[in-house]
Amino acid sequence: MEEQLILVDEKDNEIGYMDKLSVHKKGLLHRAFSVFIFNSKDELLLQQRADIKYHSAGLWTNTCCSHPVYGEDISKTINTRMKEEMGLQCNVDFKFRFLYQTPFDNGLTEHELDHVYFGRCDDAPMANPKEVKDWKYMNLEKLKKEILDNPHKFSSWLKICLGEVIEHFETKSNA
Repeated sequence: MEEQLILVDEKDNEIGYMDKLSVHKKGLLHRAFSVFIFNSKDELLLQQRADIKYHSAGLWTNTCCSHPVYGEDISKTINTRMKEEMGLQCNVDFKFRFLYQTPFDNGLTEHELDHVYFGRCDDAPMANPKEVKDWKYMNLEKLKKEILDNPHKFSSWLKICLGEVIEHFETKSNA
């Protein structure tokens, strides 16, 4: 059975389920998550999406992103996807959520209510080449500048949420 995405309204209330490809063809709002893993130097672990991804292929983005699995606790799904994509396991904490909609050249649309999680880990990733082309650590200020200078190299959702990521990170760092 094809992966079933959780359709939601703008307040994150579940309103149904549909297969992943149909959701993206129709541009329906669905639940997603994005994980931001920082090392002890406060650098963010970025991944470059594999060239075979159906959208945003080859673009740099946050550590891990995916969709919650229908009927499964989101923390279990996050742990599974982190292991599948980056070969990492670490605890994560929910920080905020944001809504965005991005149409792609291939006719698909990403329309997500994205739940953002932060974690800490100094382990070296063992990235899955079917998911990840490359990875690197970068501090948030350098990343912000790099996105301003080369926006075409980064995923739409990373560009949209980076300001709020920085805000939440700095609030925690200064607490």
